[in-house]
Amino acid sequence: MGRPALSEEELTGASSNLGEDRFSKLTSWDADWSGLRAVVAGIGKTGFSIADTLIELGARVIVVAESDDDAARQAADTLKIVGAEAVLLGAEAAQQLPDFQGLPAELVLTSPGLRPSHPLLAEAAARRLPIWGDIELAWRVRERAGRKTADWISITGTNGKTTTTTMVESILQSAGLRAIAVGNIGTPILDAVREPEGYDVFALELSSFQLHWTESASPVASVCLNLAEDHVDWHGSMEAYAADKAKVYQHTQRACIYNAEQSETERMVEEADVVEGCRAVGFTTGMPSISMVGVVEGLLVDRAFIAERKDSAAELMQLSEIGNLVPQHLVANAAAAAALVRAYGVAPTAVRNGLRNYDQGVHRIQPVAQSDGVLWINDSKATNPHAAAASLGSFNSVVWIAGGDSKGANYEELIQQHQGKLKTVILIGKDNQSLLSALARHAPNVPVIEPGPGETGRVQQSSAATIEQNESAQPVFEGPAVMAQAVRAAAEVITDGDTVLMAPAAASIDQFSSYAQRGDAFIAAVRELLEGQADKRIRETEGQ
Repeated sequence: MGRPALSEEELTGASSNLGEDRFSKLTSWDADWSGLRAVVAGIGKTGFSIADTLIELGARVIVVAESDDDAARQAADTLKIVGAEAVLLGAEAAQQLPDFQGLPAELVLTSPGLRPSHPLLAEAAARRLPIWGDIELAWRVRERAGRKTADWISITGTNGKTTTTTMVESILQSAGLRAIAVGNIGTPILDAVREPEGYDVFALELSSFQLHWTESASPVASVCLNLAEDHVDWHGSMEAYAADKAKVYQHTQRACIYNAEQSETERMVEEADVVEGCRAVGFTTGMPSISMVGVVEGLLVDRAFIAERKDSAAELMQLSEIGNLVPQHLVANAAAAAALVRAYGVAPTAVRNGLRNYDQGVHRIQPVAQSDGVLWINDSKATNPHAAAASLGSFNSVVWIAGGDSKGANYEELIQQHQGKLKTVILIGKDNQSLLSALARHAPNVPVIEPGPGETGRVQQSSAATIEQNESAQPVFEGPAVMAQAVRAAAEVITDGDTVLMAPAAASIDQFSSYAQRGDAFIAAVRELLEGQADKRIRETEGQ
């Protein structure tokens, strides 16, 4: 049975009893949040942190969520104990705004993944209720009497957000600052805001979803690393997606950092409403112009935050200090991170130490070897098409090792965007039907290799369409053997300038115990191959 229809007064003025200016006064933890009727949509990590914060502030809170599994019910029990007025679980419960004992909601706070077209959010918009995300709430409650208020450095982009954010965190910590990476990266920002000791700086990774619901935040420095078509289904269009990404620059205080190699990000800065005196600073993987951070003969340099920038540059570090093999995307991330922290006021020595100590971890776009002009990259953590897109977007002329348990993933967009970079595709895994179909449609001329069983089995090279037709007849064999075959198959087709990229765009559980085991198998196979090649050269030299 449906609830009674809303009155015209409820639809157009549901928050009128707040007073016209109450929301404008909700700009600190110590503001009067008591009694505010707030509906929280979502009960995952972010939704839970929103609800928990509002309860602590004294608001009246009802949580609604489509989830109704064990984790959701456990979170619901906890929120009821700490003071939630109600927690409504299940798809039906989450379709409309609940009332507070006959009184309408005054504010809606949403988890970032919920689309604006969701019925509950659409109803809130129709009622002209404010809709906030966790970032908006965090900005409004960041100031609290007796507690340190953290500055914000905001990072977004289609690719490279997490790497850049954790680089910023590492540099800030090397400068002696109490800093933490928060937001889309894993630690809910509201948990960090409520941490008793407080922080000096937040390195804040922002998704386009989070930015969509954010209006008030004013970071010290901000960046949109890059822009490519993504999440169009959520935003409705590429233009809307770009507009939400551009919100990262809104109200920036000191420096808007843009990608000098992508004009779209520079236009975002030009059109941004920023604090007076805020600068536009570019980053590049090449020679920097004035007011840029870039690279000169293997050195990361600053021509933006020094007095003599017109005719000189400050050396920040040798890129070789990050590692012997530094992919182009990592150089770009380092340059962006350096620009952000230099805008904040961090010294060059801290930039160097922070980047030198930075650990991007294994299995994530990890350089394994470089031999005869060929770069071998392990990105076993690329367990879905979106993650693999970051890898494919970072290299040219790619021999791509891909496949695994697709979990129903769609590869159409991935292949459409990157088919021009594919020299050869080498398949691993047991479930390649969707990947093969996308290759057949969008990269029909790219050779596809499917290794055979066993250490000395055959290697079949054909078109994706041919293999797709015969997929049911293909043999099945297990992880390390297929990976060794795939690496040997790659060795047969590579030439100077190629990158062999193991970024499966699929889960590993069909042939490996984990993505880590899959990555380790790739590393071991590459090392075995290159050691064997080196031994062969030695024998040939000795035989001359």
